Amino acid sequence: MSAVHIVKEIYIYPIKSLAGISCQSALAEEMGFENDRRWMLIDAENQMITQREHRIMSQFYPKILDGKIGITFKDQKHEFSINEHLDNSLEVNVWDDKSEVVEVNQATSKWFSQHLGFECKLVKILKNGDRKHESSRVKETFNVSLADGYPYLLIGTKSLDFLNNKLDEKITIKRFRPNIVVSSENPHEEDDFKSFTIGKVQFKNIKPCGRCIMVNNDPENGRLKKEPLKTLSKYRNVNNSVLFGTNIVSLNSGNITVGDTLVF
Repeated sequence: MSAVHIVKEIYIYPIKSLAGISCQSALAEEMGFENDRRWMLIDAENQMITQREHRIMSQFYPKILDGKIGITFKDQKHEFSINEHLDNSLEVNVWDDKSEVVEVNQATSKWFSQHLGFECKLVKILKNGDRKHESSRVKETFNVSLADGYPYLLIGTKSLDFLNNKLDEKITIKRFRPNIVVSSENPHEEDDFKSFTIGKVQFKNIKPCGRCIMVNNDPENGRLKKEPLKTLSKYRNVNNSVLFGTNIVSLNSGNITVGDTLVF
């Protein structure tokens, strides 16, 4: 590819389905960026909780400082140590994958329960290999975090520009919860990326990402809109799946930084 692709934005989402954190750099690991979706909320039946059913989760804002994760919801705040957890492990499902997790602590679970209005627990995946995801596309099994399916989501800037040109109400890239945003020349050219390197980290493209109703949840206020899924479905529907962005995996570990160039 002749075009120069530059990393424009990096995001991590420490707790699945809560708001993300914009980063200048991040440590890429096999199961995703360090501290990306290592935590997840589960209900009383040990089922995962996401914005699909509880849009208010987009209004919980995390930050990481001095080895702690702080959560802000409206005017309420709570924090816990990145490393703390209880001893008893639980088996939970992330879609069709089984994952071994541990509860962070009872006080944190109680805090989330109070603000969400139902009993829940905050759990953590401890180590690489505690969840495996088998890709039907490439017939490989990957060690992943608590993300929906793959460790990383990459989106090109022109893909969003092209969509926004079709929308009356413009949206930001945050609707799609990417990990890596790169400058691009053409809409959706990232679908065809194969292997590439950012810094010293080698990535491999697995497949374009099928999107769900969650992209219609406005992260600014938690309100459900009709867009962008309605418009995307008119030109990005492939085999009954609406595609936006692409799922990638890392083949080694290392830091990547905003401003780094993709080398193909």
